Amino acid sequence: MAKFKVGVQFHPQATTVEQLRSAWSAADALEVDSIWIWDHFYPLYGDPKAAHFEAYTLLAAMAADTDHARIGALVTCNSYRNPNLLADMSRTIDHISGGRFTLGIGSGWFERDYDEYGYDFGTGPSRLRDLARDLPIIMDRFSRLEPPPIGRLPILIGGSGEKVTLRLVAEFADGWNTFGPPENFAKKNRVLDEWCVRLDRKPSQIERTVGINVTEVDNSQAYLDAGAEHLIVMVGPPFDLEPVQRLLRAARD
Repeated sequence: MAKFKVGVQFHPQATTVEQLRSAWSAADALEVDSIWIWDHFYPLYGDPKAAHFEAYTLLAAMAADTDHARIGALVTCNSYRNPNLLADMSRTIDHISGGRFTLGIGSGWFERDYDEYGYDFGTGPSRLRDLARDLPIIMDRFSRLEPPPIGRLPILIGGSGEKVTLRLVAEFADGWNTFGPPENFAKKNRVLDEWCVRLDRKPSQIERTVGINVTEVDNSQAYLDAGAEHLIVMVGPPFDLEPVQRLLRAARD
């Protein structure tokens, strides 16, 4: 089996801050390559009234609690924060972490977040237009902050839309994330390669990541065959890390 990276995404719902901090500290001690949370304001499954915590405040704590893994949101909703502010928040978390922050970002989709917090939901195409508008603003702000990020602060774009999202990945991103099954990932991966050719970008410059369920850990080879380089196990409370450990063993064999 080819070498690959292993990450974990913790769902910040139906849990406590103490449990989240214990989980990401334990994952960092395992020396996973990356640790993520999602960027929503309400649970995505289960009890819609369950506890839930905001992403970027948690990421600042994660930056201070960990030492090894890259960290980020999988993925930040572009609609929720002014792009200049998001760049500054990302830069600050990058400094807290010692240069381990990745800005994962997407156009947003969870309508309840928009409705409850007073954001304009718009349409899928309008949110993608906003993302295309804001990515250059974010990158420009990185270059003008004092101090700047530590080294190059990578941008990862999440999504699978073939006409717009994958074009934005080819144009702006250092990494790309989507989901399975493996056949879906392989198809989208090929489309991204095609966009890279059109935009004169080397496909190897974009890390290919995939979010997988704990039930898919033993099917990792299929994702590697589909072109994935970095497998991120999505884990809900009570944050059992055994599947992550199993995937780490496969990655290190």
